[in-house]
Amino acid sequence: QEQLVESGGGLVQAGDSLRLSCAASGRTFIFSRVAVGWFRQAPGTERQFVARISRNGGITTYADSLGGRFTISRDNAENTAYLQMNGLKPEDTAVYFCARSIVMNISRDPAHYNNWGQGTQVTVSS
Repeated sequence: QEQLVESGGGLVQAGDSLRLSCAASGRTFIFSRVAVGWFRQAPGTERQFVARISRNGGITTYADSLGGRFTISRDNAENTAYLQMNGLKPEDTAVYFCARSIVMNISRDPAHYNNWGQGTQVTVSS
């Protein structure tokens, strides 16, 4: 099955930046034909929507709580999506996942996404 592989996480200090990558492998779906979402999950909490980008990158959607600190983008030639995170805060600490949307409409519901990666840990110290 096609899988998305996240990378780029790490341990940073508050105020630092990180760029996460989400790379598609396999041939089950054509990356450029699917919207991609980023989610995060902290211990003991539910998976939370972070951002979504449309197939051609023209439409981006973000969680209201981010305050404009994150930017989602994609390079279809490289079959990769990105999440640029600036001004990181300790409350951003979580495992970050990417997945492909399986619905046409813009959705923030994890149930509307598939082909989840294994996640990448982001830890922000104060």
